[in-house]
Amino acid sequence: MIWNSMTGFLLRRSLPDSKTGAKTVHLGNAAVAVLKALRRIDDNPYVIVGKKKKQHLTDLQHPWWRIRSEALLDDVRIHDLRHTFASGGLQIGEGLSMIGKLLGHTQVQTTARYAHLASDPVKQAADKISDRLAAALFAVPQDASVTPADIDRRHPKPSSDQHQGKSSGIQSLN
Repeated sequence: MIWNSMTGFLLRRSLPDSKTGAKTVHLGNAAVAVLKALRRIDDNPYVIVGKKKKQHLTDLQHPWWRIRSEALLDDVRIHDLRHTFASGGLQIGEGLSMIGKLLGHTQVQTTARYAHLASDPVKQAADKISDRLAAALFAVPQDASVTPADIDRRHPKPSSDQHQGKSSGIQSLN
């Protein structure tokens, strides 16, 4: 990445030779702040300088190992950051199309592979939906959790001589 490829106060970056051809990458405020804080090296046009004068860094593995170690993220690959970015976009409500544009994808299917939902938001969605249904079924306030007692009160268990071997619909959660 060359400093001269930055335009608009570093709001976007032109990539003349990316994997999918020339494109513009739009940078968020946090990324811009990091880039503005970097020290420029005299006579070196590159943002991430290499060991040789006027050259860029060609292998990020060794610096990445140090970064991971310091951050206590030993199992994180550089490419995982793209997946995290995509999942973060989904979690704040951005659509796959917009996330794909930010990642430089030309097909939504590619973005869908990147955009993994963490299990917590999925569990939260399941809880919200089931609580709403339970409120209607068991006459409990929507913001309250349904307990086994609520279900038993609404649908008492049959005695052992009733419905022998037959299911009576909703059973206790015990």
